[in-house]
Amino acid sequence: MQGVLLLLTAMMILPCMDAIAKYMAVELGMSPAQVTFYRFFFQLVATLPMLLRLGGPKALVPQRPWYNMLRGVLLAAASLFFFVSVKYMPLADVFAIYFVEPFILTCLSALILGEKVGWRRWTAIGIGFFGAMIVIQPSFQVFGLTALMPVACAFLFACYLLMNRASGAADTPLAMQTFAGVGGTLFMAATIALGHGMGAADFVPSLPQTPLGWGLVIALGTISGYGHLMVVKAFQAAPASVLAPLHYFEIIAATILGYLVFGEFPTASKWLGVAIIVGSGLFMIWRERRQPVH
Repeated sequence: MQGVLLLLTAMMILPCMDAIAKYMAVELGMSPAQVTFYRFFFQLVATLPMLLRLGGPKALVPQRPWYNMLRGVLLAAASLFFFVSVKYMPLADVFAIYFVEPFILTCLSALILGEKVGWRRWTAIGIGFFGAMIVIQPSFQVFGLTALMPVACAFLFACYLLMNRASGAADTPLAMQTFAGVGGTLFMAATIALGHGMGAADFVPSLPQTPLGWGLVIALGTISGYGHLMVVKAFQAAPASVLAPLHYFEIIAATILGYLVFGEFPTASKWLGVAIIVGSGLFMIWRERRQPVH
């Protein structure tokens, strides 16, 4: 029950991070790349003191620093795609498309880790991608290639999760989050410099111009750091098969936030796509619980 409560809380607060990112881009005029930088910089600021308090100075020397920093780079690249997407597209649409991630993760696990995937799960994956296309198609007509950015985000996040699976328990979750923050911050600093040098509007560097702006970027990093830490702690407290379906509560939270803050609400066709994606994902979870290797 503790794991369930932790994950439900995380699924309710993590979309707040994405709503803040959209608000910063749309209402306060900050580029998505700069928002992504602050997400990782203030994640590092939020988690480093706790790491030092719990582990002392020796905690600053993790067992696998470069591995954890690479995780941060993958997560930063995924976040950048996501934050660019939410600048132009409704929150609920981006989340719906992003939830092809479990299907991509299953494909990568089969191809890279050699996990066995039976025909039923392959069928569910195909149906799930069909549901995503129902959501993507009208968005693609309006937003062009931007509508595919949540898919790129999902692919990179699946790679990040694949690294988590292969990482074992060499470092504590807090150390992994902190050094992912280091990797993400350095990557985004380099990405902003490169993108701005090429004249890309979504990579313009800037500082928050108001106390509200500063408060939002600090909240962004804090929610990110501790929200993802809650996810890790949840999976330590309860079986993955119990927790996995709860991830879809993010779509509910994103829809509520999109409506309350930005006046966005999915159309009937997009609800159909969401239902197909969620239904396929839940079938895969049910199938894995019954027969983990099929």
